[in-house]
Amino acid sequence: MSGASPTAETASQPSEHPQEAGYDRHWRRNLAVCFAGSFATIVAMTLLLPFLPLYVEQLGASSHASIVQWSGIAYGATFFAAALVAPLWGRLGDRYGRKLMLVRASLGMAVCMSLMGMVQSVEQLVLLRLLVGLAGGYASGSTILVAMQTPKERSGWALGVLSTGIMAGNLVGPLIGGLLPPLIGIRTTFMLSGGAIFVAFLATALFIREEHRPGKAAHRKRSGAWAAIPDKRPVTAMLATGMLLMFANMSIEPIITVYVAQLMENQAQVTLMAGVVMSAAALGSIVSSAWLGKLADRAGHWNVVIGALGAAALLLVPQAFVTAGWQLVALRFLMGLALGGLLPSITSIIRHNVPDGVGGNVLGYAISAQYVGQVAGPVLGGFVGGHIGMQAVFLGTAVLLGAGALWNWLIRRDDLPD
Repeated sequence: MSGASPTAETASQPSEHPQEAGYDRHWRRNLAVCFAGSFATIVAMTLLLPFLPLYVEQLGASSHASIVQWSGIAYGATFFAAALVAPLWGRLGDRYGRKLMLVRASLGMAVCMSLMGMVQSVEQLVLLRLLVGLAGGYASGSTILVAMQTPKERSGWALGVLSTGIMAGNLVGPLIGGLLPPLIGIRTTFMLSGGAIFVAFLATALFIREEHRPGKAAHRKRSGAWAAIPDKRPVTAMLATGMLLMFANMSIEPIITVYVAQLMENQAQVTLMAGVVMSAAALGSIVSSAWLGKLADRAGHWNVVIGALGAAALLLVPQAFVTAGWQLVALRFLMGLALGGLLPSITSIIRHNVPDGVGGNVLGYAISAQYVGQVAGPVLGGFVGGHIGMQAVFLGTAVLLGAGALWNWLIRRDDLPD
């Protein structure tokens, strides 16, 4: 995956590309805007992770179990709502234009994130998190827009640049969330994040250009996408694997701040350390994703999926028994290294097993499945952490990842296309 900026890459290319006929001539500028907008929105969405339990406590949750469980519900609410409406926004984008979906998402997210700094109860916070999910989806919408506008011979690079922006947002967000609340307060932090998303809204509305829209006829052609898949086994396996990946990542997130607080003597540094722990996995994924992508091209995407799931399962076990914050940081970084190539490999397997005409629609199913994992992860992680114990969250997630690796290995034995 290239980490170069879209501007630098564009400057190195000829100004005319006859082979790009049929694609939007503004795709480079749109990529730059989507890169910046996805980074800003992901930062704003993830910066609340280190201080979410503290905010929940301020809003009235008192017991340890209540704080952990409400944190999981509040965080998972966004992905629950997004999973419900993602197919709807996809259909509307096909009919009325994908830029309009990005404008809608960024404006709705900006308003809701700002309002989160004004809530007076946990229930109001959960409601706004639900509304963010209903309105949001900027990064996934950007992925669809870039994929559909970019020439085929440039799509790998373009989506790689966009993915770098998304992963960088996941890295920077928790760090900012660990630094800002002690300086400006939690409520002001929400206001600031809403302002950042509003800047993304302005850039999207003013600078993205969309010349070609699929229209209603193309939308009707894709209505039978699932029926057009000749062998549904590998696609089904990848939908489940994507959901499992997100579940494994998100089941740990809501409890990390509370877990870190148990490991540290200086409680004033808890949010900062929690932000570092959460960012470590994203940093590991940024470091490894390009290398694992090349490895998958040589050794097979199925093999990378199986190996990554198995390695992550093993790395989760010692996370349940750490005695210092730096140990958790190191293990989360190694886990990020293991999981860095999973989503590209999952996407490649799906693309290789569906007809070209329905690939985008089926990848939409994959996004919905990942949202389901993002919902179930924090909700179940918060419940188990609050009522059984936080070690059980790490060990239970390890068992699920190990089972996922075994299941993919059993399916791969049928010599399915890679």
